[in-house]
Amino acid sequence: MIVIGRNEGERLAKCLMSVIAIGTPVLYVDSGSTDGSVAMARGAGIDVVELDTGIPFTAARARKEGFERVLRLVPDLSYVQFVDGDCEVVAGFIEKAMAFLDTHHDVAVVCGRLRERYPQRSIYNRICDIEWDAPVGDTDACGGNALMRVDAVESVGGYRADLTTGEEPELCGRLRAAGWRVWRLDAEMVLHDAAMVRFGQWWWRAVRSGYGNAQHAYLFGTLSRRWESLRAWLWGVWLPFACLALGVALGPLGWAAWLIYPLQWLRQTLRNPGPLGERALLALFQLGSRFPECWGQIRFMHERFLGRQRRLIEYK
Repeated sequence: MIVIGRNEGERLAKCLMSVIAIGTPVLYVDSGSTDGSVAMARGAGIDVVELDTGIPFTAARARKEGFERVLRLVPDLSYVQFVDGDCEVVAGFIEKAMAFLDTHHDVAVVCGRLRERYPQRSIYNRICDIEWDAPVGDTDACGGNALMRVDAVESVGGYRADLTTGEEPELCGRLRAAGWRVWRLDAEMVLHDAAMVRFGQWWWRAVRSGYGNAQHAYLFGTLSRRWESLRAWLWGVWLPFACLALGVALGPLGWAAWLIYPLQWLRQTLRNPGPLGERALLALFQLGSRFPECWGQIRFMHERFLGRQRRLIEYK
């Protein structure tokens, strides 16, 4: 069991309690926490890896170094569960996931239903819970919480430590290219405490997503990431400028071009799954996220131009 975290405080305490209860060896990887997380983990009898502060922190780096340490400690390990420090593992999931891998030898990664622990605390938490209700079965990628087949991960070289975000889809892409499958079970996996109660937190979470899309499009030329990047520019930059120009040039008729946004919201609402209220709410945030996603892409291009590597993009 590999838990990664940075300044998760009480959330980490709940996470560690949930994984200790399972009874398997646990390793905690810390990315420069200043809130006593390392002492808390060691006090619980957990082995800790403290990442070198001289190298930029990324979740990918934490997962990679944690995986390498676990293999040194338990060289004959068959499966490894990755857990984010703000999540609690649901009792019984590990056993279900291991049983699935035992009988499906072409599957490298198993994940399950990720739920927000406090969806009622804010609209932003609620959006997270809706987003995470993904279809079960064969899937393209997992999130940060997943059970993985050790030999499969080793065979493709593990996580890329240089990715600022989106390291799981990138790893799953290499696994699928090598003939492995990724599977989402119809089972509760973890409770996640997003702790998003302010607009600024939601904004920076979307900035991180845009940064990751730009980084993936640049490094790997991934078609889906290129489309996500272009879509953000379309709705977040090009169309606003076009609508503004039409309004200035044509007056009332030109200002009507802004109707494209409510029409897009309606279109996305009809396309989203689930109850109507959730579909409409998700569509609103999907459309609004294009603006911070563009900002994330601009930050990536700026840092690439300056030859810099970004540390974690945090929203908490």
